Amino acid sequence: MQSASPASKFPLSPPPPMPPLAVGHSFESAGRTITESDIVNFACLSGDFNRLHVDHEYASATPFGQRIAHGLLVLSVLSGLTTQSSGYRQLEPYVLALIDINCRFPKPTFIGDTIVVRVTVTEKTGQYRPGKDKVVFRREAVNQRGEVVVQADFAMVLRSMEGTA
Repeated sequence: MQSASPASKFPLSPPPPMPPLAVGHSFESAGRTITESDIVNFACLSGDFNRLHVDHEYASATPFGQRIAHGLLVLSVLSGLTTQSSGYRQLEPYVLALIDINCRFPKPTFIGDTIVVRVTVTEKTGQYRPGKDKVVFRREAVNQRGEVVVQADFAMVLRSMEGTA
């Protein structure tokens, strides 16, 4: 006996109406604190055991004065916080692909820092391809001191949003 496919058990409903999405549209995520466990686990996962991240004595003698989180760890947390936000969840049914990331790390992230992500539409190209638009979202991870620790431009392809701002 052949079982029904998951798609037939859970038919897709049409996406909800697209929220207005003009250049300047923005939303913010909840916060998340970077822990020592995050850094150790990321070092194990990535194989990046740079002493600046994992060696307290070494890092304390650097200009940072303490260990710092891996930039790619913080970028990963930025991505996760974004996709868990209500602002992104409204867009999710329209997201087709991530096509480019341009990223910089202007400030370090320390153990115990809490970051939130501010997301702003910086570019919108209608009809990038038939039925598809290209939208660039600037995502900034901001710590509890108000410092931007990661700034990344995510170029994404979304279903066409004709009729939106």
